[in-house]
Amino acid sequence: MKAKVKCPTCQKEIEWSPLFPYRPFCSERCKLIDLGAWASGEFAIAGEPATPLDEHYQTEDPKLH
Repeated sequence: MKAKVKCPTCQKEIEWSPLFPYRPFCSERCKLIDLGAWASGEFAIAGEPATPLDEHYQTEDPKLH
């Protein structure tokens, strides 16, 4: 028996198998909707913001620049 999962975007139930290459999404459309939500900031992981890489690598020693 194949596992069944719900598409995170539209909640359509799909089979977890090669028949659904975009799993856990039911389609490329649902996958792109989810990606757009992450890219726009609609979705986010809770916690402190990460330090930008530029700030992380700044140093007082001019020889290291």
